[in-house]
Amino acid sequence: MARELARQGWRVIAHGRNPYRSKAALAEISRVVPGANITPVQADLSVMAEVRKAANDIASLTNRVDLLVNNAGAIIPKRQVTPEGFEATFAGNHLGPFLLTQSLMPLLRVAVIAAGEARIVNTASGAHQMVRDMEWDDLQLEKGYRPWKAYAQSKLANILFTRELATRETGNGIKVSAVHPGVVDTNFPSGGGLLTQVGWLFAKPFTKTPEQGADTILWLATDGPKDPAGGYFEKRRPAQMTKAAESHAGARRLWGISEKLTA
Repeated sequence: MARELARQGWRVIAHGRNPYRSKAALAEISRVVPGANITPVQADLSVMAEVRKAANDIASLTNRVDLLVNNAGAIIPKRQVTPEGFEATFAGNHLGPFLLTQSLMPLLRVAVIAAGEARIVNTASGAHQMVRDMEWDDLQLEKGYRPWKAYAQSKLANILFTRELATRETGNGIKVSAVHPGVVDTNFPSGGGLLTQVGWLFAKPFTKTPEQGADTILWLATDGPKDPAGGYFEKRRPAQMTKAAESHAGARRLWGISEKLTA
């Protein structure tokens, strides 16, 4: 995403958690896109204090944000708790992007005034179909934590967040959408434990390249439907959601909980 947006002439502010890996990625982008206008911002999105700092860092670099792509996704083999007391998968995959989006909303609104619109694309996953609904009485999964359950719930949260945000921004010039990029051959499974890594070996022949995985995200970011209206897309088409993902009541409920947790 960062490389192709830079190739198109965008000024890119690219978030990374690990400064050494970020530096290597930026060097590679600069190698293939000479003159790429790209600036790194460091933060662990599972830590809300770092998310707030990242938002402040972005605000110090620009007075407007035309496009925000929330692409966080991690699977963690054993339950971990962040310094602020959140289950790490839920925090990094959902609460961090939720708070970052809220924090950057003033800059997105400036873009609407300047250019007529701004866009937000949230990377969700077909894995949301692996859970029937959010664990409303145990969102932090203190009981019966399983890596894929935690991941699937966080991806369901991404869709619910997208739908409620789109509802709240109706008529405000901010276009919001969610995407399933497919199963992409990245280092995603490296943190998922032995079973995840073994399963990935069997799935690898059927995975997409990062370029293929980014295609629908790029389409939604730079072209896409005139009004995505909080839709969920795959292969540049509307994708199937579960009943839980379609729930307006669930979207409102999660929004309220997320506001309280990140306040």
